[in-house]
Amino acid sequence: MNKAKALLTIALTALATISCQQGKRLHTLPDDIPFPMRSIALPSIPGRQVSIADFGAVGDGVTLCTSAFEQAIASLDGKGGGIVNVPAGIWLTGPIGLRSHIELRLDRDAVIVFSTDQDLYPIIDTNFEGLDVRRCLSPIHAEGATDIAITGEGIIDGNGDAWREVKRRKVGDDQWKSIVKKGGVLADDGSVWYPDEGYRKARATAGSLNYPDPSLDEQEIKTFLRPVLVSLRECERILLSGVTFQNSPCWNLHPLWCKDLTIRDITVRNPHYSANGDGIDIDACDGVFLTGSSFDVGDDAICIKSGKDEDGRRHARVCRNLVITDCTVYHGHGGFVVGSEMSGGVENILVRGCRFIGTDVGLRFKSTRGRGGLVKDIWCEDIYMKDIVSYGVIFNLYYAGVAASDMADGAIEPIVEVDETTPEMRDIHFSNIVCSGAKQAIYINGLPELPLSGLSFGNSTFTASKGLEMHNEKGTTFNNVRINGEEVFATEPDAANVN
Repeated sequence: MNKAKALLTIALTALATISCQQGKRLHTLPDDIPFPMRSIALPSIPGRQVSIADFGAVGDGVTLCTSAFEQAIASLDGKGGGIVNVPAGIWLTGPIGLRSHIELRLDRDAVIVFSTDQDLYPIIDTNFEGLDVRRCLSPIHAEGATDIAITGEGIIDGNGDAWREVKRRKVGDDQWKSIVKKGGVLADDGSVWYPDEGYRKARATAGSLNYPDPSLDEQEIKTFLRPVLVSLRECERILLSGVTFQNSPCWNLHPLWCKDLTIRDITVRNPHYSANGDGIDIDACDGVFLTGSSFDVGDDAICIKSGKDEDGRRHARVCRNLVITDCTVYHGHGGFVVGSEMSGGVENILVRGCRFIGTDVGLRFKSTRGRGGLVKDIWCEDIYMKDIVSYGVIFNLYYAGVAASDMADGAIEPIVEVDETTPEMRDIHFSNIVCSGAKQAIYINGLPELPLSGLSFGNSTFTASKGLEMHNEKGTTFNNVRINGEEVFATEPDAANVN
């Protein structure tokens, strides 16, 4: 019996060692990153724990639990931090403000649902789409915090349908009827549903952008100033692990000016029709590891930003040192996206071993005159794409603020003088790309005054209705790249149009 127990112990120990090693491989930075990459520190959080139920929270989906979350966090904050447990249940709440050394841990059957009562979300000074603006406080937020985490297996739901507009063309007849029955107002031509009259008024002044006439009453247009679901601003040592984030009022996850961010095994979901329903916008951060996660969203899925125009150049925060591995995107305007807000610069990014299934675009790089900023030193490797609606790979320096699948051909503008407002993209590399089905394989459209440079493609295959098209680039190379079975060779600038 002792011998049998010993053998069993050895076997279990070996199994545990293998599991740990597998986990370590999954959640450890690759050894062969093609740029100098420092280690990314995980948060340090004490082991003491409290439950929101201990502070009067009721998980019936009806009782408002805002105070219970606040008290639970405050009780640990006074002791140096710890873990706030969210047990099984549906927990209705207002905004949750995270503090240093606090972990929010959700049980498997825990669902946090944010109230649609707008009185709970004051309008604050913040930064959105690269500009310093006024918008509503985010349901989950932290500013200047260190060592914070959101972990577990539960769900965080932003109740975003109460905040967002919906375009008629994006939903079926039955769903449209259901949306209209909720109330709200329609555009004059019936093409868009708005949550309220204030939203419609703000949209009329903002056009296709999200910046309404500043003379409008903020409270009247409050719905239009909808928040991102999770806003982490100037925080350090952050962990997001295991949780599902869904149904956000605007963007889902927005780390801004953060350092040492680890994101692993999360699920990010938004309806396909959700306006500005981005998955994650990594904005001017330094040191990010995103791995093992899935995205199914209404706008760009994994998006890299660094500020917009004058505000972005003034903040001058580079988004750098990012590693993104083993992620899947099922729907989105782009699988992996850089821009269009990149005025602070973007550099040192590795994207490896990712899958994009049915996205509008696979690998998307976008900017426009007026942005400024330098995007450089990006590697996209071992990327597998299927049924891409428009472009497998696109560089568009004439981005006009619409989805790539909706873009219309426009005339090339005259050459203008290069200055700090001229965006630049160079030294971006693609290898081992497989694209099975797209409207166009590769589309490259740079600026005549500062062409795209140093782009390279290797060991890749594309199947698409249209092949390669290049404008205003120099030095693009192709090595063992095939489009519809035909090998692509390097060409003179502006000479490529392989159909």
